[in-house]
Amino acid sequence: MGTGDASGGRRAGHEGRVGRRVVAGLLAVAGTAVLGTVFVVLPGVVVDHDLAGASVAAPDRLKAVNDVRTTLLQVIGGLVVLFGAYATWRQLRVSQAGLRATQEGYVTDRFSRAVDQLGSDKLDVRIGGLHALWRIAEQSDRDREAIISILAAYLRTHLPWPPAGPQAPAADVPINDIAPLETRTADAQVALTALGVLCEHREQSWVNLSLTDLRRADCDGLWFPEVNFDRACMEAASLYHANLTQASLVSLNLRHADLTTAILRRARCVLTDLRAAKLVGTDLRDADFTGTDLREANLRKADAHGAVFHRADLRLADLRGTDLSTADLAEARLTGALASEHTRWPAGFDRTAAGVVDTEDPGPEPSPLLQPPGTTWQAPPLRSTP
Repeated sequence: MGTGDASGGRRAGHEGRVGRRVVAGLLAVAGTAVLGTVFVVLPGVVVDHDLAGASVAAPDRLKAVNDVRTTLLQVIGGLVVLFGAYATWRQLRVSQAGLRATQEGYVTDRFSRAVDQLGSDKLDVRIGGLHALWRIAEQSDRDREAIISILAAYLRTHLPWPPAGPQAPAADVPINDIAPLETRTADAQVALTALGVLCEHREQSWVNLSLTDLRRADCDGLWFPEVNFDRACMEAASLYHANLTQASLVSLNLRHADLTTAILRRARCVLTDLRAAKLVGTDLRDADFTGTDLREANLRKADAHGAVFHRADLRLADLRGTDLSTADLAEARLTGALASEHTRWPAGFDRTAAGVVDTEDPGPEPSPLLQPPGTTWQAPPLRSTP
């Protein structure tokens, strides 16, 4: 029974091969016939049709027929070239699709491994996973938003505010007794840096870092536009030249933070604690500082066009060279604030009645490159009461 089936299968295969050879032979004969008709018969028909019965010498007619054949050959050659180009393009598209599928599978595998590393008990493994996610986000636009969300969630869960866990410094520990974030929690600093770099080119409109412990974090030059820092703690954080455009900083602790030349344009800083913060040359245009505590803050040469300081506490603040010409200072407290001839006030504002102290302008600001890092300097005690 098995032998008969095998013989039948071989016979069927042989018949199939014979059939294909017959079909191929018929197609070859048909093709030859078509080419013979096109190059032998058709040129004469075309020439006779164009002559419309007129008599011409045999050499002239032969030349006309050969011209038609040449034209037909060029047309067919062009079609062959076009077909070859189309076939090549199709093959390239197929190859590219296969390559993309392979790359996406590779990226997905790397993504999964990197996320798994974040749950490791070993610090170096978690840092490796964060760097892997960072690199994937820079190479893959479609994964960037997901990775930004993962980094933000990593910071919120590993650095909650108020602090939780035996290893986290308590909320009432003096800031000078707290190590910089990169020393205290190196993986969190890597996640924060990656987030601040990737946010420069993100598409989603909001990132949540609220209720996060970022004391003495290094955020120099990072991008956090439209990021939610509400009720977080960034005491003594270094935010030199950071971009916080339209960020939400409601009830954020920024005491002693260095925001020199940072961008807080249209930021929402309602009820924020900015005591003794450094905002030298900072862009504060159209920012909302309603009810904000800015006592002892250094706002020298800051641009506060259109900023709202309604009920803000600016006592003992340094406003020398600050542009407040279109700022809203309604009910703001300014007793003991320093001003100079370069300070610009709103039209009709009586700085003397507000208790402002006029003094000399400090002149050019020293280069920030010559100053100690903002994350390691010793914060002086506040002169203002809590």
